[in-house]
Amino acid sequence: MNNNPQPSEDMNLLRSHALKFIILLGIVSLFADMTYEGARSITGPYLAILGANAVVVGFVAGFGEFIGYALRLVSGYLSDRTRKYWAITITGYFINLLAVPLLALAGSWEIAAVLLIAERMGKAFRTPARDVMLSHACSEVGQGWGFGLHEAMDQIGAIIGPLIVALVLFLNGSYQTSFAILLIPAVLALSVLFISRFLYPNPHELEIKTPKLETKGLRHVYWIYMAAISLIAIGFVDFPLIAFHFKNAAITSDSLIPVFYAIAMGVDALAALVFGCLFDRIGIRIMMFVAVLSAFFAPLVFLGGFYSALIGMVLWGIGLGAQESIMRAAIAGMSPIEKRGSAYGVFNTVFGLFWFLGSLSMGILYDISITYLVIFSMVAQLTSVPLFFLIRKYI
Repeated sequence: MNNNPQPSEDMNLLRSHALKFIILLGIVSLFADMTYEGARSITGPYLAILGANAVVVGFVAGFGEFIGYALRLVSGYLSDRTRKYWAITITGYFINLLAVPLLALAGSWEIAAVLLIAERMGKAFRTPARDVMLSHACSEVGQGWGFGLHEAMDQIGAIIGPLIVALVLFLNGSYQTSFAILLIPAVLALSVLFISRFLYPNPHELEIKTPKLETKGLRHVYWIYMAAISLIAIGFVDFPLIAFHFKNAAITSDSLIPVFYAIAMGVDALAALVFGCLFDRIGIRIMMFVAVLSAFFAPLVFLGGFYSALIGMVLWGIGLGAQESIMRAAIAGMSPIEKRGSAYGVFNTVFGLFWFLGSLSMGILYDISITYLVIFSMVAQLTSVPLFFLIRKYI
């Protein structure tokens, strides 16, 4: 009898390569997040020291995210048109990572703001192309699990980076020294990125299953999804404003602010894995639960004391973990391969636009009434739940 195990062996080999590719890009993201999340954990207080107020902090954080996300529309389209996924990804990482250590040389909040926006632009430029490559590999291991694994590794770096910064500040180092030290993980990230490019020059070969879609364009459900994530984005407070509040209200010491951020990143990593698996099992319904749960971070963070703020940061991390895993995973199932770069670009642009509008609005509301800020944040996020309920009927 001729038992032919070849197809099964080929599939196992393909899954093995797909998993290795996800892990390699996860390592890149780990070092990258050490770099820019380490910086992000202190940008709020750093801008304050350089003379910025709450409106400026909210504007810089929000505008950086907006410009960064808006650029993803162009980057996603460019990725689909040129298929130069690696070239676009590598270019973006260079800009994204090298802007961080240059913050050590900033002598005013204006220069720091330019560098922070440049860092966001670099991340924006490389993200759609990188996510397309990831989606090919994730198709063989489960989109939710694959993106969740990548996000978990990503967040390991987001934990370590702020802790390194916290240690520097604890040892009476300066903010400038903290930014300079982050050059080390930046170089490591770029090194692993080049190794990944050498080992897997054609990531699209990792996907052999083409999603079955109703049309060649973006489906109606995709745009309902955009409306839902817009509400999440506009109500989700960026960490620089949270860090500004911690310092302004004396919730905790300067050296513990990065620790709070690191805790949130740890929760983010666990949430990405758990909710990624749940997404593969029950679909978009998991987002309704996450939206309700994470909406309560705002009153805990802005209206309470030390321990309340700590619990609030846990909920904030849960919300962020879902955004970085489930939201990206869902896009792959709503878009054809030939338009997937554009689909990620539009998704990120819409998310960034409303993140900017929310950050600017909440920066203004902070100076008027913190209670108004909390109400704004909660109402926006909870309003997304009916839309996610509607989406589950389509997918």
